[in-house]
Amino acid sequence: MPRKGMRSLCFSPETPLFQGSMSPSSSITSPASGFSESMIEQIIDTAAIIVAKWDGETSSKREAMHFIRSVNDLRKIMHFVSGQDSGSKNLIRAQSLMQIAMKRLQKEFYQILSMNRAHLDPESVSTRSSRTSTQSSLSDYDYDASPDHEIGVAKESISEVEELGIEKVSSSKINKMEWDVLNLKIKDWLEAMKISMRTLFTGERILCDFIFSSSDSIRESCFSEITKAGAVLLFEFPEVVAKVKKSSPERIFRLLGMYTAISDNWPEIETIFSFESISAVRSQALNSIARLNESVRLLLLDFESMIQKDSSKTIVPGGGIHPLTIYSMNYLTALADYGNILTDIISDWPPPAKSSLPEFSFYSPVSNESPAAPISDRISRLILILLCKLDSKAKYYKDIAISYLFLANNLQYIISRIHKSNLHSLLSKDWITKHEVKVNRLATSYERFAWGNVLASLPTNPTAPMKPAEAKECFRKFSISFEDAYWKQISCVVPNSMLRDQIKVSIGRKLVAVYQNIFDSHKSTIGDEKSVTLFVRFYPEDVGNYLSDLFIRTLTSSGGSSPSSSS
Repeated sequence: MPRKGMRSLCFSPETPLFQGSMSPSSSITSPASGFSESMIEQIIDTAAIIVAKWDGETSSKREAMHFIRSVNDLRKIMHFVSGQDSGSKNLIRAQSLMQIAMKRLQKEFYQILSMNRAHLDPESVSTRSSRTSTQSSLSDYDYDASPDHEIGVAKESISEVEELGIEKVSSSKINKMEWDVLNLKIKDWLEAMKISMRTLFTGERILCDFIFSSSDSIRESCFSEITKAGAVLLFEFPEVVAKVKKSSPERIFRLLGMYTAISDNWPEIETIFSFESISAVRSQALNSIARLNESVRLLLLDFESMIQKDSSKTIVPGGGIHPLTIYSMNYLTALADYGNILTDIISDWPPPAKSSLPEFSFYSPVSNESPAAPISDRISRLILILLCKLDSKAKYYKDIAISYLFLANNLQYIISRIHKSNLHSLLSKDWITKHEVKVNRLATSYERFAWGNVLASLPTNPTAPMKPAEAKECFRKFSISFEDAYWKQISCVVPNSMLRDQIKVSIGRKLVAVYQNIFDSHKSTIGDEKSVTLFVRFYPEDVGNYLSDLFIRTLTSSGGSSPSSSS
């Protein structure tokens, strides 16, 4: 049977039932009245009958009201008698009855709080508490809900957080879990954290503060009894997860998510769990923060080590973007989304020794003027280690020109990812600008090694007079060197459109313009049109067309015509 009696009692009072005669439905009308010995005994006898008769499972609403009125009368009698005779037998008897009654009230009230937990709306409770003037007397509370309002099935206790998907798990069990399973549990925890802080714990605290505003000790003990076990269980989970021994660098993001959840809610945690009796909750939250902090640092070191230990000798076709670059930048851009949290975690982390950095002068560390120096140092260090690893991989290319293009492509990719993510706010403008300059230097080196022989085949002074034999030899050398360079470079790729256009324009400006002058100046020197067709294999517009065809195809897709065929 629903606990209808006490539920109605707490939420819908009736008009005073005591109208004069001392019956189970009568009450003391004035706490200041004098009491005769017989009246005192009659009140105690009546209260004893009602208290003994009370059964929360079967008692009616009217009986519930008689119960609470009797408790209130006992309180008034005890107050009166204690002022007259502190050793009175009636006082001792009334005190004994009061203890029994209060234990039953405590049990009933705990049941009511549990029954209403699923429907708790802290906003409405908070609003109501600001409108209502609470009284110290239990009988004076003005509850305005309907007496027939049906509450949902009672939950056992807030410590049963498993209705939110949280359960107590050991470190050994966590260590044996597959990542997919643990990942789901972390997601459940994050959702449970959100619900608990926004609704459950907040609502319990508001409700306890509202109902027990007249007694700090009861308010504290009630809130502690209801929330302590569940809160400790909730805040313990991140610490257990953070202790996982085998953990890949990618798991850092789940740890950062849990760190963020606790850190962002810390002011509320301090406020809601401010009582000394539940200091263990605050301590557990701090322990989890500390353990997560430690684990995040270790995973950052693991990520750094993973880059340094990468031993793949796979050559990316055409000098394109290396998988390590893509993976690393995905990782770093995701980290940047936790910039503020990482700043907290890294702020007091001693920087690594400069001597531990790889010795590559081209990628030497630049001055750091970032507003968040510690996090900027860490991010720039990780990028430096990546660049140095890429430098070592560039040496696997047999063509030195493609090795420079490989480095230019990968550095440009890194910079592009920085611009399109929160990394740009963690790295200084000076750092970004200097590395953009390095891209240009790498591209220039590529041009020199890839097209240097073609440029060298052309005379320094394109318009200087030539004999027919010299002109024929000039065009022959150009054709051979251009065709050789073209076939070597046709398989190269430049994914970034801006860098691709930059390199094409630079090569065209140096090559096509000079060749155009030579062609215009010495075409007639060769002889008639038949001789020109025989010795001049490329017209200036052909050279421009072939150059425009560069950097957009791979070896498997390059099906363009041979540059040896004349237009």
